Amino acid sequence: MSSKKCRIILLIAFLLYATTPLYGAQPPATRHNLCTPPYPSDSLLEWSCVRLKPGDTLEKLFGDSWQDVARFNRIDRVHSMPGTRIKVPKTLSDIKGFTPLPHTYAEKASLSKFILLDLTEQFLGAYEYGKLVFSAPVTTGEGTNKTPAGEFFITAHSRNHKSSKYKIHNTDIPYPMNYGLRFLVTKSGVSYWIHGRDVPGRPASHGCVGLYDEAMQKKYYGVPKDPVLEDAKSLYEWATGQTADGVFSLHTDGPQVLIIGEAP
Repeated sequence: MSSKKCRIILLIAFLLYATTPLYGAQPPATRHNLCTPPYPSDSLLEWSCVRLKPGDTLEKLFGDSWQDVARFNRIDRVHSMPGTRIKVPKTLSDIKGFTPLPHTYAEKASLSKFILLDLTEQFLGAYEYGKLVFSAPVTTGEGTNKTPAGEFFITAHSRNHKSSKYKIHNTDIPYPMNYGLRFLVTKSGVSYWIHGRDVPGRPASHGCVGLYDEAMQKKYYGVPKDPVLEDAKSLYEWATGQTADGVFSLHTDGPQVLIIGEAP
């Protein structure tokens, strides 16, 4: 065999390896209609329901506005698959920097850091002295696995946390809960965390609060090719002041967390 043919074979093998998920995991291939039920903030602008077709991607359809469309639909790119119905604003500029949360929260103006989670809107906001500095779509508890409402505090953090009970879909791999912020431990010992996970556009967790973590998705699913949405990391670093990897640590003065509303 010629050296040229050898180089071609090696190149093909490398490309196949580079595009294969490191752990061989696949996300659940479930299509959803994200147009119903509507969120309260949906009534503030005109939009239409669009079904994604084969070959469609958020980047291809919406260009530089794809992140705004993703946040408006509370969905990540992995779950923006053909057959899924999403809400598309009549004017994309209407959702630039989209958030349904109040830009000020006077009741918590005395707190240097405060987290508001609106279950009805499926959105989380980080506030400093009552002013919104960061917001993100979330996925919360599904069905009977409700995310508890009320006032809590961040009592622990864990940069590389993993579930002790749940696995990645169709694998034996413990589900990663990167950038974990614990806000509740029940009397029966059940812990509730805010952490990185899949965000499929609807409540889908077992009670925890999930934010974008595309780096995790690339590691386990092989996509997206270039991770961009890293809200879990941003919130973790804001709440803890840590940018490096961190082991499980307790907090005595973590941010207050207020969870309101009811999930769709």
